[in-house]
Amino acid sequence: MAVKTFKRGLLLPTRKHATEGKPAETAPAPKEVVIPVNQHFGAPNKPVVEAGDRVKRGQKIADALNPGPVTAPVHASITGVVKKIDLRTQSNNSDGLCVIIEADPEGADETDFMPPLDIETCTKEDALARIREAGIIGMGGAGFPTHIKLNPPSDKPIDVIIADGAECEPYLTTDEALIIEKTQALIQGLSIVMKITGVNRAIIGMEDNKARLIPQLKKAAKAVPHPGTIEIGLCKTRYPQGGEKLLITALTGREVPSGRLPMDAGCIVCNVGTLAAIAEAFTLGKPLIERGLTVSGGACLTPKNIKAPIGTLVSDLPGEFISIDYGRLRKILFGGPMMGTAVPTTAIPIQKNTSGVILMTEEETYTWPEGPCIRCGRCIRNCSCKLSPVLMNNALEAGDLDEAVWAGLMDCIECGACTYVCPARIRLVQRFRVGKARLRTRQTAEMARKKAAEAAAAAQPAAVTGNK
Repeated sequence: MAVKTFKRGLLLPTRKHATEGKPAETAPAPKEVVIPVNQHFGAPNKPVVEAGDRVKRGQKIADALNPGPVTAPVHASITGVVKKIDLRTQSNNSDGLCVIIEADPEGADETDFMPPLDIETCTKEDALARIREAGIIGMGGAGFPTHIKLNPPSDKPIDVIIADGAECEPYLTTDEALIIEKTQALIQGLSIVMKITGVNRAIIGMEDNKARLIPQLKKAAKAVPHPGTIEIGLCKTRYPQGGEKLLITALTGREVPSGRLPMDAGCIVCNVGTLAAIAEAFTLGKPLIERGLTVSGGACLTPKNIKAPIGTLVSDLPGEFISIDYGRLRKILFGGPMMGTAVPTTAIPIQKNTSGVILMTEEETYTWPEGPCIRCGRCIRNCSCKLSPVLMNNALEAGDLDEAVWAGLMDCIECGACTYVCPARIRLVQRFRVGKARLRTRQTAEMARKKAAEAAAAAQPAAVTGNK
């Protein structure tokens, strides 16, 4: 089998040995969960329960009041009583509204799942509605509502579905564990997506460090009915191979145009965890209420892949299950070491898009001061998106957002390769994240000014008429 890849990128130490090949262990039932109301990219949700309400596992607890297309509800991950609805720090380091549920041990087996739905007999609209009602979002990190991704505009024909199992981030092995343990659910979810979109070709993309899983996947693909062909695409172990645009290029030879989406290249990319969740939403009626993730790093004495209810605080995982050497702990990352977010404490809830928690020692991280750019060009040579990070950074330092956008700011996938190779230790990717946030703030302000001007213009004729 030919091994494919993209140009540029990095050869990183994978650091997966501590958890590679390990099955996902189920975390002990938490006494309390802190479930963020908003865990998706799109319109904000509002709680639909109140303090004192008793909720069952799988019951909807938050949704958009006027559900627009880009929303995804949130469900109770345990059975219990809503203790309070309060602001809590989340993995993005912002305070967000959370529903805090205190577990009811006697009702632990009570659920409020949806009835199973047969993809063979339901309509496309019913299938998309099921995925939305299950609260399924992209579990690779972006958090985009999956029902939107599976319903592209009619002028964007799709001919390939890609299951993203590359898992290129160092340390993380949760997708590998899912492929091993839920192979059939993965293929079922892929089949459901193929039927919804009417696409008869699918590719499961993996890095070649998972080549040993190919026979298992091929066997499952033969056993589970699906409408078309399912191929295995093997890619070189190269960072950031798991980025959807880069995976598309590696597996199909197509390139997503600047400022566009995978559907503009005729592809839909779904994380393998998302596909397994889709299968469970149809066969079991189960919403997305638990998450597989990797807990690893030098300060973790018991590195492993785990399954935990959404909203579980890392600090609430029992010491005999996840043991942490706090004496050596220097950095806590939610996600991988390249694209993850550093958080100040372990008292942060696991969310739908939490792929890992990395507990790093001083030897695994660095706090070196930034130096001046020496114009070496390494950031350009290693940028997988073929951008010029140095020009983007110069524009941001000058306060010129428009120049930064021209240099490719919005095409940056924030993989962190430029920061990793920079000899001056300039935190480039952090600058780009701040730059994007500033751009969004400016766009929001411009929209508000435009609406105010339109409202004023609409009110003026009425005022003139009234004067007459």
